[in-house]
Amino acid sequence: MARNNEIPEVNAGSMADIAFLLLIFFLVTATIQTDMGLDRKLPSKEPAPPATFKERNVFRIVLNKNDELMVEGNLMSIKNLRSAAIAFLDNGGFDQNMEGHCSYCKGAMDPEASDNPEKAIISLNSDREATYGMYVMVQNELTAAYNELRNREAQRLFQRDYVEMEKEYFAPETPAQDKIELKERITEIRNLFPMKLSEAETKQIQ
Repeated sequence: MARNNEIPEVNAGSMADIAFLLLIFFLVTATIQTDMGLDRKLPSKEPAPPATFKERNVFRIVLNKNDELMVEGNLMSIKNLRSAAIAFLDNGGFDQNMEGHCSYCKGAMDPEASDNPEKAIISLNSDREATYGMYVMVQNELTAAYNELRNREAQRLFQRDYVEMEKEYFAPETPAQDKIELKERITEIRNLFPMKLSEAETKQIQ
């Protein structure tokens, strides 16, 4: 009797079903990494209307197209920007007897710097041809300056960092009752050192 040398066919229908089910399982259970953007607001193409302030209450920063940083008319390295901003914001005015004197400030009371944090404005003018990376670095240093001062006051008043309280407030697992107290404390600290970062043209007043 002759032997049948034909190779039997394999039914691949069930294997295709299994592969399809595995693909669905992978899509449902896998964590797909997504690129995280930077939460930064780029300078507007349209010029903002000029704002008026006393010159000593304005901390002027200019970022040119060569990524060079000019602070109060002087060339400055990015690594020195944070400390310079803190010195300006924490100055506390030049006269302790003047109205609105900052009692919690620990600055040098320079007559050429801000009267108090509520009036202190940081003016940032960035050239459109400056790199995005340098622009973000400047904003990060300015934000860090505010956070350092806010942390100091939060430690003085509540014995914990402002940044830590803010992180806990936005955490989804934080109980609602705790968020009410955290919001009150965060608002109090923000009022001590309000973040006033302007990208509008500033105009000096007498």
